[in-house]
Amino acid sequence: MPPHPILVEVCVLGTSEQALAGAYDLAMLDLDGVVYVSGDAVPGAAEHLAAARSAGMRLAFITNNAARPPATVAAHLRDLGVEAATEDVVTSAQAAARVLADRFGAGAAVVCLGADGLRESLLAEGLSPVGADDDAVAVATGYGPEVRWSEIMRAAVRIRDGLPWVASNTDATIPTAFGVAPGHGVQVDMLRRFAGVDPVVAGKPERPLLDETVRRVGGHRPLMVGDRLDTDIEGARRTGVDSLLVLTGVTGLPELVTASPDERPTYLAPDLAGLLVAHGAPERADVGWTLGGWRAEVSDGALRLGGDGAVEDWWRVVAAAAWSHLDETGEPVHLSGVQVPSR
Repeated sequence: MPPHPILVEVCVLGTSEQALAGAYDLAMLDLDGVVYVSGDAVPGAAEHLAAARSAGMRLAFITNNAARPPATVAAHLRDLGVEAATEDVVTSAQAAARVLADRFGAGAAVVCLGADGLRESLLAEGLSPVGADDDAVAVATGYGPEVRWSEIMRAAVRIRDGLPWVASNTDATIPTAFGVAPGHGVQVDMLRRFAGVDPVVAGKPERPLLDETVRRVGGHRPLMVGDRLDTDIEGARRTGVDSLLVLTGVTGLPELVTASPDERPTYLAPDLAGLLVAHGAPERADVGWTLGGWRAEVSDGALRLGGDGAVEDWWRVVAAAAWSHLDETGEPVHLSGVQVPSR
């Protein structure tokens, strides 16, 4: 995947004189926390995405969740008012199946330890999903709430004994109707500790999922759009792709100000409307950072803000001041008294 860097420097954000929907030809959109939250549409998401598509931007909907087949994901998006075809959806299960097909070839038997999304992806790549006791050249694992412990046990022994292992993702948690629950990463960690083996990981923050997205959907100037620093944004950096962090999901002020250099986005916006506008970057002033009428500085370790302006510029000067302080001192800023302005 060709890199397209527009970074100003490590600790601050990038600039784009064009709206991002014109500067990039493909948006790779994470789903939960970006397009919807716990299944319900983020306010304005459908309209913002329709406008980005009208501006000529291709949209790909990518997810680390290996359980749901792409057709199911696309149908859910359409129910939320988002135009989406099955081929617009790319999952970590599809990326895992591609990794296995490239290594072992069509017809290879693979132990499938996951849900329908993983099984369908293996079949689509010409692979043969088999049970945990069957002859196989590799093991593929993914989130699957119906997977039996007896199957996990058998697969664990085979991985320990040398059978190659590809994991769809390592997400530690997954949102459910009853709260945040253990994700596939918990199972991966257990298998890793038992077998003493690290899997090949297909999902974010590793690059196979982003590579597979570009291969399937196309585009020469991709932009990763996500809400999670340690998967979406870190995955973009590892792949050499620019990124837009939106604040409709899991990243809030405490997470943003403590982001390591590997977790910092190229662009930052409150929501997907950020695709439709140009982006300015904060500038270092005599004291602190400024942008759009806002000033942010760190005094005695505490973040201090003044001025007025657009809320998106407030977030950007906060990020610049906090990251520069973190890089220079190794300590995160204190946030006591800091309040996010209303839009």
